[in-house]
Amino acid sequence: MENASKALIIAGAILLSILLISLGIFVFTQAQDTLGSINLDEQEVLAFNNKFLAYEGTIRGSQLKQLFNLVDSNNASAKAEGATEKEITITGVTESAIKTGATYEVKMERNSTTALIDKITVSASSSNSTT
Repeated sequence: MENASKALIIAGAILLSILLISLGIFVFTQAQDTLGSINLDEQEVLAFNNKFLAYEGTIRGSQLKQLFNLVDSNNASAKAEGATEKEITITGVTESAIKTGATYEVKMERNSTTALIDKITVSASSSNSTT
């Protein structure tokens, strides 16, 4: 009888050890998946922002019109996906008021939590020519 109880205790200890090892492997795999998705998110943010950063600084009116078109298409696709955090607002000038030959100052602002560009501020440059 004593040998049977010792065998049951040893079998229970082995099962408990296997359970703990399996749990450790599960936690490790989940942590690796999380780390992998963080890097992918950073790359997605960089790719998203780079589309718009090309227009930052002093640009011509024709480039500003291209920026408006890019923002419009971006906002349409963001609404279709239900990703409101990817929508961008442009302030300072309306699309109909853009003069092709004029120069404009464009500044980008990022969302503090997502790091995505969410606001673009446009102002007329002081060295505008009238064409």
